[in-house]
Amino acid sequence: MRPFSQATRREFLGNSTRWAACSCLGSSLAGSVTSQAANQKDELRWYDVSEWGVEGKAWSETARYYDRLPLKAQGKVRGAVWNLSRHSAGMVTHFRTDAPTIHVRYELLSSRLAMPHMPATGVSGVDLYARDARGRWRWAAVTRPASQKVQGVLLSGMVAAEDPLRDYALYLPLYNGVEKLEIGVPRSAEFRPVAPRREGTILFYGTSIMHGACASRPGMSITAIVGRRLGRPVVNLGFSGNGKLEMELAKLIATVPADVYALDCLPNLGPGDVKARTEPFVHYLRQQRPEAHILLVEDRTYGDSWIREARRARNEGNRREFRAAYERLVKAGVPRLHYLSGDALLGDDGEATTDGSHPNDLGMMRYADAYCRVLEPLLS
Repeated sequence: MRPFSQATRREFLGNSTRWAACSCLGSSLAGSVTSQAANQKDELRWYDVSEWGVEGKAWSETARYYDRLPLKAQGKVRGAVWNLSRHSAGMVTHFRTDAPTIHVRYELLSSRLAMPHMPATGVSGVDLYARDARGRWRWAAVTRPASQKVQGVLLSGMVAAEDPLRDYALYLPLYNGVEKLEIGVPRSAEFRPVAPRREGTILFYGTSIMHGACASRPGMSITAIVGRRLGRPVVNLGFSGNGKLEMELAKLIATVPADVYALDCLPNLGPGDVKARTEPFVHYLRQQRPEAHILLVEDRTYGDSWIREARRARNEGNRREFRAAYERLVKAGVPRLHYLSGDALLGDDGEATTDGSHPNDLGMMRYADAYCRVLEPLLS
């Protein structure tokens, strides 16, 4: 492919004042292909993701298509939870194509594209994976948003494949909402949407950690990693700072069919709330979903708890009350109840967080490792 000419560069930069061109990692030819896309938009066919859907969307009756909670939740859950539910965390769409280039355009709900401890790639980017010749999901490309409107080449220059129709998975932003999302391919390419899976769902309810902080990109969140490894659809109901084992959430969660409900809320609770809320939440969920597995997950060990007394004491107090609640539930005969200790969630070397609390990518991988060791036997 020929490189940009000076005229092409000027035209491309002019177009980007309305749509922010994606900087796409993973494609050494991104610049020249983006130039062609800017000049030959009529050669692309665009597909609206909402027409075939996303996994991770547990309710169909939502105010906006990419919201995580149903419209009926507004006014029933706290305002902070409702606002956070507008984020598209955990959602992924699947498709197959033989296209030599894959384009994306989308509009974000919020102008806050990044956070001090989390980059725009994770907060507001879309993250592309593809299956390799061995059937493994492998990372392919991610966007680096510079404004609320994003358009550009996501992937180009692919190596030849035995089956030209590759499987792709596109993960949506973790800490931003999506107004509209489209995938573009050349008109001559074949494009096959893949319907979202519903059977065998794992539902995660938790805090900012489950929400996705501080993964560098959406595919590195706990739920995304676990979903790929176990080959299961996942629902991410992590609410930053607001995973509090509230009965309003129990009532909503119980309406979602799932094989496993993972409750990972301790980082947002103190020992008193753990003691008061754990058992009512589990009893209600078990009553509504008698056949499902319920996994109780301790809080991770703070990365600096070895040197900060308050951090260590919080971990110990939460876990003491959580373990006691679990033992009472078991004694009461609650079936299919499981427990995941927090000691090993982040490892013991202090290298797995951004700030002592939120996992970095290493921490997300370790969290997922711990989850999969518990979940895989339950789902086999």
